[in-house]
Amino acid sequence: MSSAQDVLRAARARKVTIATAESCTGGMIIAALTDIAGSSDVVDRGFVTYSNAAKEQMLGVQAATLGTYGAVSEQVAAEMARGALARSAAGLVVAVTGIAGPGGSEHKPEGRVCFGLADAQGVTVETVEFGAVGRANVRQATVAHALALLLRALTAPDQP
Repeated sequence: MSSAQDVLRAARARKVTIATAESCTGGMIIAALTDIAGSSDVVDRGFVTYSNAAKEQMLGVQAATLGTYGAVSEQVAAEMARGALARSAAGLVVAVTGIAGPGGSEHKPEGRVCFGLADAQGVTVETVEFGAVGRANVRQATVAHALALLLRALTAPDQP
């Protein structure tokens, strides 16, 4: 399991600064990173964009994207990640948007979280179905997965 300490260590080794764009976690990812003393050398900022209006205003997510796909979608996660990258001094951004619960629907069940990861090379997205395991568990699993994505990106061999 990836830890925030591992992410910070890898970011320092790569000389990469990190930002987050968070919806369903409400800032828990950036909190995990900044809970560690000295993290300010590789952590730039965290955007907590819980509402659709905040996603639009703070990250430039398009109203049309939200209207077409909904807040919990890979399309919105990608726009959140791109927006945070453009609006920060970070070289690597993780974005999350999901349904922590309780609730959800047949089409967007509780526990579905969409992730976006952005750097200068572009954006990758994925959706993880954590299941209806309870709000706190979905949020904790989302933080752990986001940290794992950051660590994987920071430790991947350089692309040609």
